[in-house]
Amino acid sequence: MRAPCAGPATQVVAALIGQAGRLLICQRPAHKARGLLWEFPGGKVDPGEGPREALIRECQEELGVTLQVGELYAQVTHPYPDLLVCLRLYRARIVSGEPKKLEHADLRWVRPEDLTQYDFCPADTEIIARLAGEAGGCGNTPPQSKQHEGGQDEALSS
Repeated sequence: MRAPCAGPATQVVAALIGQAGRLLICQRPAHKARGLLWEFPGGKVDPGEGPREALIRECQEELGVTLQVGELYAQVTHPYPDLLVCLRLYRARIVSGEPKKLEHADLRWVRPEDLTQYDFCPADTEIIARLAGEAGGCGNTPPQSKQHEGGQDEALSS
């Protein structure tokens, strides 16, 4: 799942943020391309910016959090009708702030095995299958560490 990112692809970075056995996912705003589909937090890499720098910036702008970015978890190249995307997903953890819906329609903490219940952007398909099928996919926190009361997915308030 580490296809080289080359050519005219738009460089996109995303964060695999785990907490209490759940992963943070974000629902794209309705007015944007692929509106209301789910994705991992992140965004485009600006010219002259490194991928980790871009991920920190995007999460500050869109969620109001500061990240510590770790190792590369997955890299995929995906053709959309309007652009070719090279997506890099990094393990990350929040070092300050609480996620807020500053740009997204919704935010959720979900168990890795429940990711397949959400409509994700097509570029995330391989990644979702991998996460749903492997134990310990929650960033630095193993899925068995703690369950939220009632075992339900937790929506975040804005």
